Amino acid sequence: MDKKAKKRLDVINKKLTTLRPRLAGSRQQADDPDELRQLEEEVAKLEAEVKQLKESK
Repeated sequence: MDKKAKKRLDVINKKLTTLRPRLAGSRQQADDPDELRQLEEEVAKLEAEVKQLKESK
C-alpha cells in the first residue's frame, strides 16, 4: 500500500469515527428520515472505499 492510500485510509477512518455515532443517534431519534438515509449511504460508501483500498495492497 502506498503512502497516498494509507493517508486516505486514515482520513476515512477519522470520518467514520464521527459518522457512526451520528448515525446511531439518528436511528434512535428519527426526526429527519432523509438525514438517516444520507448518513447510512455515506457510511456505506466510505466502508466500501476502505475495503477497496485494503484489497489493492
